[in-house]
Amino acid sequence: MLLGPVAGVGVVIIVLFISGVKILQEFERGVVFRLGRLTAARGPGIIYVIPFIEQMFRLDLRTITLDVPSQDVITRDNVSIKVNAVLYFRVIDANRAVVDVQNYLYATSQIAQTTLRSVCGQAHLDELLAERDKFNARLQEIIDTHTEPWGIKVMLVEVKRIDLPVEMQRSIARQAEAERLRRAKVINAEGEYQAAVRLSEAATIMETQPMAIHLRMLQALAQVGTEKNMTVILPVPTDVCSSVLRSSRTIRDSC
Repeated sequence: MLLGPVAGVGVVIIVLFISGVKILQEFERGVVFRLGRLTAARGPGIIYVIPFIEQMFRLDLRTITLDVPSQDVITRDNVSIKVNAVLYFRVIDANRAVVDVQNYLYATSQIAQTTLRSVCGQAHLDELLAERDKFNARLQEIIDTHTEPWGIKVMLVEVKRIDLPVEMQRSIARQAEAERLRRAKVINAEGEYQAAVRLSEAATIMETQPMAIHLRMLQALAQVGTEKNMTVILPVPTDVCSSVLRSSRTIRDSC
């Protein structure tokens, strides 16, 4: 008569005992509360949680990728932009992640959004576009400082995209075009200067070496004869030209 109730009680005890057996993966930890008091974190592997006395929370210790939504930001030079980022972090202290913050994922997301707006709002647009690595490091430092008491370690913060208004995109395009034109003019002027220096040096050498002028004239004749065979050139010595000009000046003065 008593065998049935005893067997039922035994089955219940066995089921309760088996229900307390938990298996945690290598990347998981179990935060256990015994009658409301925190105990040491358990895992990985097989652990036992006393039914009705202990309560366990599973935490994943792998790196978590958190997408920070686009934030409307007004930069220091009064430009309205939208900025979004991606955040990589992991739990390094499972007990603190459960005890010190109600929801560490939500809390980390909110502090990341607030920090992104604050840091981008303190910078000029040109700095955000040109010095993105600097702002990534600053964002990581600030967010990690706030999440460290929760047992969260921020591994990396990257600004993914900066959306500019259409008017600002056109303005930046015009600025880039003007910069390219400026550099082209500077390069052209530098080439003219170098050519003038070389011509001046060549003129100095030809002044001291009269035969250089004749050699240059013969080179020009050979080039013209090769390119334009129907052209006839009569070379006239510069001395003759000088004497003719001198004679014409003398006749004009006498008259």
